[in-house]
Amino acid sequence: MICTIAEFIATWRRESVTTARVLAALTDASLARRISPQDRTLGELAWHITTNVLEMPRRTGLDLAGPEHTAPCPTSARAIAATYNEAARSLLAAVGTNWTDATLKVEDDMYGERWTRAATLTALIVHEIHHRGQATVLMRQAGLAVPSIYGPNREETAAMSR
Repeated sequence: MICTIAEFIATWRRESVTTARVLAALTDASLARRISPQDRTLGELAWHITTNVLEMPRRTGLDLAGPEHTAPCPTSARAIAATYNEAARSLLAAVGTNWTDATLKVEDDMYGERWTRAATLTALIVHEIHHRGQATVLMRQAGLAVPSIYGPNREETAAMSR
């Protein structure tokens, strides 16, 4: 659970940089990759990650730059990655400027429940990590190399054992 603004800033910087590296590794062709007809494509998943950076915090009243979560998914991997980077910076700036440690105790309506802002920021980070993991599976299926996340990727591991 996020307990201080400083803790959020440090965690968000680390995780958003990692997510940005994953999204930067996508190609336009890979965006259509899907596990099944019932599941999101890799592009839709990447766009969901991107727009959720804004959607959840906007429910707390934060004014953030970027598209609404209902905006159509771009067909360009580069556009998704650029929009994610903008959204991640906007969130970091808005929280760092407008909230204090005391603000984290404020409760907001979040999907019909009452969540503290600390819980919202924690859920946002965990949600992003969850979907980032899903994206890496689709990336491998699409023939892409997955950037290292919490340790070396397959290619880096192979190079270290030579």
